[in-house]
Amino acid sequence: MSSAAELVVAESDPYLENDFVNEMVKQLRALDTYDTYEGWSKEKIIDPLVLTKEGKKEIPVIGDPDEITLARVKAYYNAIASTIENETGLMAVPVINITHEGFGRAFVLVGKLIVVDKTLRDIHRFGFPSLEKMCEQSGQMIAKAKGLIEKYNEAARD
Repeated sequence: MSSAAELVVAESDPYLENDFVNEMVKQLRALDTYDTYEGWSKEKIIDPLVLTKEGKKEIPVIGDPDEITLARVKAYYNAIASTIENETGLMAVPVINITHEGFGRAFVLVGKLIVVDKTLRDIHRFGFPSLEKMCEQSGQMIAKAKGLIEKYNEAARD
């Protein structure tokens, strides 16, 4: 376990109060079946999702992605789906398929409509350069999904 001095995410990071970051922390806690995160601060829980260029280079892409990394990917797309659901009132379901080599796809379905379709590569190195970038990218994905729901409302309600 890393100490607070080693965390990339600072306690003062303004994005720690972002709604999406709060949803991510909620999703990560939900997947924490062994209460590993019990007593952890929000920044310590979300910190592994922030990877510097140097940090990414240290992670090998050989071998199967570990279960913790896969859980983070699932938590991210669960948070995307949950946010879409909260903002539209329509049930959103994440579907994730990742091969043992760390490649795959992630979808979010609303009714019969695919509102998110993301190709996944190098899952071993899943993360974002900063919380700001994570919020920016998820915000764009959610906005695009809401636009598709608006445009194809009948399919989304099926």
